[in-house]
Amino acid sequence: MKKITVHGFLAVMLFGLAALLPVQAQRLKPYIMGSAPPDGMSMTDIVNLTELQLVSENFDLSGHYSPYPDATVIVVTDKALKAAASHAKYGGFGVAEHVAVTKVDGKFQISYVNPAYMGAAYGLGPLPHVAKKLTAALGNQFSFGSRRGLTAKELAPGEYHYMMGMPYFNDVDILAKYPSYAVGVATVEHNLAAHAGGTLGVYRIQVPGKQEMVFGVGIDKGAHPHSDSKNTDAKIMHVIDYGPDRATAFLPYEMMVQGNRAIALPARFRIAVFFPDTTMIGKHGFTNIMSAPGAILDSLTDVARPARSGSGGE
Repeated sequence: MKKITVHGFLAVMLFGLAALLPVQAQRLKPYIMGSAPPDGMSMTDIVNLTELQLVSENFDLSGHYSPYPDATVIVVTDKALKAAASHAKYGGFGVAEHVAVTKVDGKFQISYVNPAYMGAAYGLGPLPHVAKKLTAALGNQFSFGSRRGLTAKELAPGEYHYMMGMPYFNDVDILAKYPSYAVGVATVEHNLAAHAGGTLGVYRIQVPGKQEMVFGVGIDKGAHPHSDSKNTDAKIMHVIDYGPDRATAFLPYEMMVQGNRAIALPARFRIAVFFPDTTMIGKHGFTNIMSAPGAILDSLTDVARPARSGSGGE
């Protein structure tokens, strides 16, 4: 047996300490790039293969959609995500994991939201079991979406906001109120089926043990009075998602029927937390999508709006 020198012992100790660094001290980035798919496959083939790989790791498929050409978002959940969501005040907003297949310069990318990042921002914890399953299903080449990243402490609800005057995670938008939870769920389902607010329904997930139904909402046309502004999925992402590694998994937006009301995260928070390096000005700055938060709120409010008396909805 080889003798361990003092220097060797110290090296082993330092390596072990680095591996045991608390999650709070790690710098997290919003997205993870999975393994590259085989060459020669079509978008449809890659989406089908990706869904099979996710199912093989016991994820439940909740929905998918194409927000714009050359992009598909797959939404999944599992027992760990549902359990975490059920124990946090607004945890339902993180009950789904988003996976994206995006064609960039002739090559396909498979990426997904970093569970540790979302878990920190939404108060769900680090979600290590979800991360392990996603790595097994899709791979993990590198994380991206922020040059330096943020710590879990910096991301925590009540801590993260883009700048002074911007909302926090807990500053939810109240979209509508209903006589009951059942009426709220039925109202949102009806309005999504009618494409209220220029939207389309992507998924719905029940948070276990609570009166919480989470809906994934794509915005393909948008709502007045911002219908000609940068308010749709395609127009917003064209401005802020321009790098070589695409953050398509940001989409779709979530809204939640919680008890007798419908709520959503403020778009100013939702966009900023998943694009934390976005500048305020410039070609790809927030000033180029100034109408987006109000337009997203318009669309989600239309989806949540109770039917007028004597009508079946919008």
